[in-house]
Amino acid sequence: MLILLGLVLGGIVLVANKKQLYQLEPALFFLFLLPTIVGDAGYFMPARLFFDNLGAILTYAVVGTLWNAFCTGFSLYAARMLNVIDAKVQADLMDFLLFGALISAVDPVAVLAVFEEVHVNDTLFIIVFGESLVNDAVTVVLYKVYISFVEVGPENVQTADYFKGVASFLIVSIGGTLVGLVFAVILGFITRFTKNVRIIEPLFVFLLVYLAYLTAELFSLSAILS
Repeated sequence: MLILLGLVLGGIVLVANKKQLYQLEPALFFLFLLPTIVGDAGYFMPARLFFDNLGAILTYAVVGTLWNAFCTGFSLYAARMLNVIDAKVQADLMDFLLFGALISAVDPVAVLAVFEEVHVNDTLFIIVFGESLVNDAVTVVLYKVYISFVEVGPENVQTADYFKGVASFLIVSIGGTLVGLVFAVILGFITRFTKNVRIIEPLFVFLLVYLAYLTAELFSLSAILS
């Protein structure tokens, strides 16, 4: 219903104004809107339930996302070889794998909006929401690896490059988590001295969550994990 409402309101605005007055830019969404949405969800997330189901979350996030990306890429490549896809489409296996990596991630914003609205089971919510957060590291690495392979040409890819891709996944995921832990420790240290002025504590929470996101983004780590 919310999607339909948005489409209706967008159509009304488009009809009323021939020239589009405003367009949402990706930078605005990823630097200002997404950190607050994910930060709010992370702050109110049941931590005990998250760690109790960490095995299932990691299985869906890593194995499930890789399976989704590879199946999409290889299926499109098979369709290309069978001439199901128009021959005018100039793409090889690496291009299709790049596309698979691009669309394989589950959007945490959509998960939050739908699941909170329908009040699903807590375990189901934490597994799907946790997977949608953790798979950010997988898809970021997959996309960067494939885009580099496409740029240098598949024929120039060496065996060592694949191991570098695995190392990149570990760096992005673990690095993003460590950035979040560092800022969590800083926040915990700061709030030790705000017992008499608790009214400013929400401000520190918001600022340090946002700084953790920007710091991870600055170093090309997983900002959502952070």
